Amino acid sequence: MAVPASSGPLPTPPRSASVRRRTVAAAAATLATAGLVLAGLSGSAQAEGETARPSAAAPAPDPGLLKAMSRDLGLTTEQAKTRLANEADAADTVDALRRALGDSYAGAHVSGKTSARLTVATTDERERARITEAGATARVVGRDLGDLDRVLKALDRAAAKSAPEGVRVWYADVERNAVVVETATNAAARKLLGRAGVGGDEVTLRHTDAEPRTLADLRGGDAYYMNGSGRCSIGFSVKRGTQGGFVTAGHCGTVGTSTSGYNQQAQGTFQGSTFPGRDHAWVATNSNWTPRPTVNGYGRGDVTVAGSTQAPVGGSVCRSGSTTGWHCGVVEQHNTSVTYPQGTVSGVTRTTVCAEPGDSGGSFISGDQAQGMTSGGSGNCSSGGTTFFYPVNPALQAYGLTLVTNGGGGPTDPPTDPPEQGTWAVGTQYAVGDQVTYNGATYRCVQAHTAQPGWNPEDAPSLWSRV
Repeated sequence: MAVPASSGPLPTPPRSASVRRRTVAAAAATLATAGLVLAGLSGSAQAEGETARPSAAAPAPDPGLLKAMSRDLGLTTEQAKTRLANEADAADTVDALRRALGDSYAGAHVSGKTSARLTVATTDERERARITEAGATARVVGRDLGDLDRVLKALDRAAAKSAPEGVRVWYADVERNAVVVETATNAAARKLLGRAGVGGDEVTLRHTDAEPRTLADLRGGDAYYMNGSGRCSIGFSVKRGTQGGFVTAGHCGTVGTSTSGYNQQAQGTFQGSTFPGRDHAWVATNSNWTPRPTVNGYGRGDVTVAGSTQAPVGGSVCRSGSTTGWHCGVVEQHNTSVTYPQGTVSGVTRTTVCAEPGDSGGSFISGDQAQGMTSGGSGNCSSGGTTFFYPVNPALQAYGLTLVTNGGGGPTDPPTDPPEQGTWAVGTQYAVGDQVTYNGATYRCVQAHTAQPGWNPEDAPSLWSRV
């Protein structure tokens, strides 16, 4: 939101972090052989009662982050430290098991006050032992992620043609192995399902009175200004080659929009922006602005960014915003679609973190790992709310950016487009009218170009039009 410029199975006994780290490392070796507008630039688990035992290379958690987690998640400082350590280990375990399980992987989530339990789902009963050996609890389910994603994409395609009135959010709930559609009325949901060709038995309907909106009411705090009028918040510092800049929310500005900093000095220009459909953008800044691997701590000291490893479902996440400062919660679902008044945005992450107008574009971070940029939501920070963020890694990929970090580990470069997603390919010269397939959809080239990493048809609407 911008702001006016005027203002399952029983748990297995938990294992120590050191034991699970060794287990995960061994498993990885085996596998190898087999709108809220904001301002300001900025595993493995232990038992519930254990204190955190971060590795020697891991920096101590930021005190301001721990304080916000304690306030919003009802934790002691030691519990917050333990939770962050557990979630970092869980992320490593999930990454290894996702690659090991292949098509049978059906999602993962952490649970417990300090995220002491990691549950990994599979559709293959034979994979129970592999999951258990990695230190997680195994759960056998009937639908893999590919099946859930097929339903989500069908709903997304229908919503892209005509925004579904009354249907607010849809997502894959990996804890329940189901696609959930949140709707004001069942009739509205049935209308969307009919247009998408999705059967009623393929989804779970839930009633909601929430009305998500982008948090871009052009009001901000420690912000950047767009064309001298409205303002938003910086997400994370990035580079494209030697060019510095930052990522933010796409609904904050269009390509060519100029920006000035919190001090009203000339800052940069929007180089890329997508909204709706996606909600990401990047701004290239002038030489007066130096990208730093930090997030504004709002009086609690800056928080360092070390990488961008995705937090698991159930993991803790905190948001930095110019209107409401630091607030924390948990990740509810990845790969969610939400309908705002301006249209549907897909691929966002849903959280229990609150936010208010003026918080759009700002930083979501888990420990020292960048997660994404504030998109929109419902509710507020007085009564509580739901907030969605657009993941940072797809944004890096879309624009060929590198995340600025302190070198503490985790992904920093834009991921390359995965193979076997269709006929589209990096390095190919495309002429107007050429057709390609990508992620099961067909696209027509609308602007001649040579494909670069991140310029895939889903994320480059200026180059491709869905057929």
